[in-house]
Amino acid sequence: ADLAETSLLNKLIRTSLVESSHHVEILQQDPSSPLFSVKTFEELPLKKELLQGIYIMGFNRPSKIQETALPIMLAYPPQNLIAQSQSGTGKTAAFVLAMLSRVNAAEKYPQCLCLAPTYELALQIGHVIENIGQFCADIKVTYAVRGNQVPQGSTLQEQIVIGTPGTMLDWCFKWRVIDVKKINMFVLDEADIMINTQGLSCQSIRIQRALPKGCQMLLFSATFKETVRAFAVQIVSSPIVIKLREEELTLSNIRQYFFVCRSREEKYRALCNIYGSITVGQAMIFCQTRRSADWLSVEMSQDGHQVAILTAELTVAQRANVIQRFRDGKEKVLIATNVCARGIDVQQVTIVVNFSLPTDLKHRPDFETYLHRIGRTGRFGKRGIAFSMVESQNVGLMQMIEKHFQTKIKQLDPDDMDELERLQS
Repeated sequence: ADLAETSLLNKLIRTSLVESSHHVEILQQDPSSPLFSVKTFEELPLKKELLQGIYIMGFNRPSKIQETALPIMLAYPPQNLIAQSQSGTGKTAAFVLAMLSRVNAAEKYPQCLCLAPTYELALQIGHVIENIGQFCADIKVTYAVRGNQVPQGSTLQEQIVIGTPGTMLDWCFKWRVIDVKKINMFVLDEADIMINTQGLSCQSIRIQRALPKGCQMLLFSATFKETVRAFAVQIVSSPIVIKLREEELTLSNIRQYFFVCRSREEKYRALCNIYGSITVGQAMIFCQTRRSADWLSVEMSQDGHQVAILTAELTVAQRANVIQRFRDGKEKVLIATNVCARGIDVQQVTIVVNFSLPTDLKHRPDFETYLHRIGRTGRFGKRGIAFSMVESQNVGLMQMIEKHFQTKIKQLDPDDMDELERLQS
């Protein structure tokens, strides 16, 4: 469930929207029909209760995906949509607005179904519905998730049902508490994770097959590989497709340096020198093993630094808490093992340190992890600095990294404080 966990972490962590600098591509069946893009929420056909909800949530203008997707989702007659969009782009709020707009609050039965790959993600979406819909008193949500029992033959009063595919399937066909023929909107979130998880895609397709002909389908996926495309096309007929391309990670605005160190202690001394001579916003330090992360965290704490540590055995909630504290500046240094190289956006990170270089099982550099690690600094066009600590026998790894990224990585003397201070300018 690694993908699903990362996705949930991103939802918990990214309180602010990540604005992508890329344009949105739209592929539609009928090029002659006009597509509108909006710059304000007022331009959309939204009830004033929903506008209130959005503003209270802190959205003051639509994000890139919302500008383009909302007019399509709210159009009449309803349009089917497939959208490729990463976590943190505002897609959940977008389809939540669509669901809250489509339901008839006066009718007390399920009208919208929303599927997510995990229990936690289902709750997370529900949380957004409760926030944005806080002024829509008559619209209620229920969760078709494991452990949530409904007596057979009872009828649900809630208009929106969010759940995981297996339980939703039971509610529709085994317990028959949902009349699928009355559903007018079907949302499938995180489709790429569904496809990678045993059985979820078949269950989703079985639910979709039973829905009435005019039911509006919205499908979201962070990636759009061939498998996802094939699945999406099975579920969504004649869709409009929106692609919000991923941020390209580049190293052009990150200055990279390396030190050659003989021992762990020497690496630590170099780290203290960097830390002593460079004004650091916040720093992320990556270790290859949990043991070395623990050791480093003890050393730094004893030297009076405020340190947080992020390793694989923490639960999702614990990780989210550590990252949130780091974002709030409660700790200035975050020590992490590889588990966290991806998807963590903390705007204030100015320095990334590889306490050891990421390597694969064959002891070659793991280029992708290197890119994702040092890509934590210099986000969104800002300048950043990355330092790597290298044992003398591993200097060759640095040359391989230089060659791979066609970039120059300068060697520094770990004890030359003057040189370090010059990096500031």
